[in-house]
Amino acid sequence: MRFLIYGAGALGQAIGCMLATDGHEVDLVLRERFQKILETNGLKVTGIFGDYEVAPGRLNLVTNLNCLDGSPYEYVLITTKAYDTENAVKDIAGLHGFQGTVVSMQNGCGNMEQVEAAFGSNRSLGARVITGFEIERPGIVRITVSADEVHVGGCRQGHIPGTAVRFAEAVNKAGLPCCAVDDIHKDLFAKLLYNCALNPLGAILGVHYGALSDSVDCREIMDRVIEETFMVIDAMGFATHWQGAEVYKEIFYDKLVPVTYDHRPSMLQDIEQEKPTEVEALIGYVAAQGMKSGVATPTCDILAALVRFKEKQTR
Repeated sequence: MRFLIYGAGALGQAIGCMLATDGHEVDLVLRERFQKILETNGLKVTGIFGDYEVAPGRLNLVTNLNCLDGSPYEYVLITTKAYDTENAVKDIAGLHGFQGTVVSMQNGCGNMEQVEAAFGSNRSLGARVITGFEIERPGIVRITVSADEVHVGGCRQGHIPGTAVRFAEAVNKAGLPCCAVDDIHKDLFAKLLYNCALNPLGAILGVHYGALSDSVDCREIMDRVIEETFMVIDAMGFATHWQGAEVYKEIFYDKLVPVTYDHRPSMLQDIEQEKPTEVEALIGYVAAQGMKSGVATPTCDILAALVRFKEKQTR
């Protein structure tokens, strides 16, 4: 098959390398600083799922879609930050003759909806990724940890599209564990719950996840975030993997937080590096959907506003 990976950072480069190693044609849209090094040295992936390598010239590397020849792609993968989704969708929609499937492999919620609005439900997939990828140095990506296999699914609950099955089979065969599911929204909301409870508060206070769970005061704030997020998900007509906020809280504090106790929030790292955060796809998404659904989300509203303030101050 032929794949286009739009916004190829650590995740995009890793999956691109693995697919190319397995014989697929892969085009990467990536930053110029990576293009020249990969053209000269090729690309390697190491880590928990083994070693993969493609020689120089094996991947087609471009910095924008104007450099492409318009050949058909079976799948286009979006691996950008959530705040770049709108631009990514516009660029991909302008690809001459493209009739394939678009897969959002991004963090946060709201990305899949933008893809569906542009390409229709039959050509849109979402994927949940809870695997750690890091660029060890340009040309080498390390897969550091994985909490679960990649899940991919379609827009309709209770239905697994054939495109999701074929995509999952290709990615899984290439070496990255992946499966198709009948309700990707549950997985995306699970990741949203975890991120919203920890990421914004940790970014505002400048601490790791464990420091938040050790504080009685912070637990009260996180409890409210979890409760508000559950109410919003319910008002939107979706379900989660858990029977309510109280059940989730037990799992969250007893099982989820301890395994990432020392992790520093990605929002905090973005702020420290003077980069934009994904606040609007996380806690800002909950606040916005709450307003649309008539659900009060005072805690999420305040945290989203504070993250925006810190982001503007540092940038």
